[in-house]
Amino acid sequence: MKKALYLLLFIIAFSACNNAEKKPVPTPIKPVKPKPVYRYGYKIDDYKVIQDTIKSGESFGYILDRHHVTYPKINKIATSIKDIFDVRRVRAGKPYTILASKDSLEEAKIFIYKNDKIRATVVDFSDSIVKAHTYLQPIKTVERIVEGEIHSNLSNAMDSLHLSANLTNSVADIYAWTLDFYKLQKGDSFKLVFEEKFINDSLFAGYGEIKSAVFKHNGQDLYGFRFIADSIQGIPEYYDEAGNMLRSQFLKSPIKFQYRISSRYNLKRRIAYYGNRIKPHRGTDFAANIGTPIIATASGTVVESTRRGGNGKFVKIKHNSTYSTQYLHMKNRNVKKGQYVKQGDIIGWVGMTGNTGGPHVCYRFWKNGREVDPLSPKTKLPEAEPLDKKIKPRFLKFIEPLKYQLDYNQLPTEEPSVITEEVAQN
Repeated sequence: MKKALYLLLFIIAFSACNNAEKKPVPTPIKPVKPKPVYRYGYKIDDYKVIQDTIKSGESFGYILDRHHVTYPKINKIATSIKDIFDVRRVRAGKPYTILASKDSLEEAKIFIYKNDKIRATVVDFSDSIVKAHTYLQPIKTVERIVEGEIHSNLSNAMDSLHLSANLTNSVADIYAWTLDFYKLQKGDSFKLVFEEKFINDSLFAGYGEIKSAVFKHNGQDLYGFRFIADSIQGIPEYYDEAGNMLRSQFLKSPIKFQYRISSRYNLKRRIAYYGNRIKPHRGTDFAANIGTPIIATASGTVVESTRRGGNGKFVKIKHNSTYSTQYLHMKNRNVKKGQYVKQGDIIGWVGMTGNTGGPHVCYRFWKNGREVDPLSPKTKLPEAEPLDKKIKPRFLKFIEPLKYQLDYNQLPTEEPSVITEEVAQN
């Protein structure tokens, strides 16, 4: 009996030893090496990273000198890259990064100047050959649709949607030929489809293109679709749903949208300034705040930029052998005689020079040497060239989903496009 008991205990002990031997031995965990971090195309771990902001009075040379770069080398750097980056143009308030050596000297090797949220100029002088290029942050572009209602003016409506003045100006540019922003009424509405740009998915980096838009005004739907008719030249224009170009040769106003017409073209107008006598008013007065930009309503050559009598400071532009325009009572002029200006260029600012009772620009319009009313239906102004008949079917097919999107407030289901331009060499 005792032998049987000993034998049983031996078997149990032997089995326990075997089981103990079969227990898996834990594998030692190898430490995971962190992935190297790259910024602006450089492995950051190889340098001492110094980030700062240019202060008032600091120059490119001053900054590099402070980081142990000798002045002979600084002069060499500035000369080598002058066609790409003018070091004299660095501005106070701009952030910069220096990649310096990791030794005790900490000498600067690379200077990175942040031009804006997207672009940076990289100057590499780590060896005998100085190099410079423009670095572009990876940008993600997403499409957005917004709609708003006019309660007072376009600016306030856009502000209420937390959209910046840049986008408001772009909208004004699109409709500058077809929509009188002074005549917008309470209850008018609009819808826009446009692009927004982001860095690292969250940092807003500005707006892209306005792809389509519609204004509901006076019971009409005024559509605008961005379309490139000529794939070779690649110049986009905006067209309505029928393929008519929104742009014409002349803008409706020399001020974008924050104005009111205080006095129209009237050959029988009585003017209080001249004793309430009948004195023809051969222009259209656009009242606006002093300092409001005045723009050229069409491209042409400046034939006068001076100050004279009751006109005050003014600019006159000859557009061709048929048309000329004049802009009176400026606070200051921004162009000189003989200068060529493009439609939409700022030629001066609203003021009160000359004979005027309030801040405005008197806009005068000549056709064949005779002053006429550009806002009169009787004045036939030249239109932009229509869309080629051969291209129109392609255009109508192109805008079909865009118009559906505006009408039914539905965004496309495709994934947002991503622009990943890393480096643009100059």
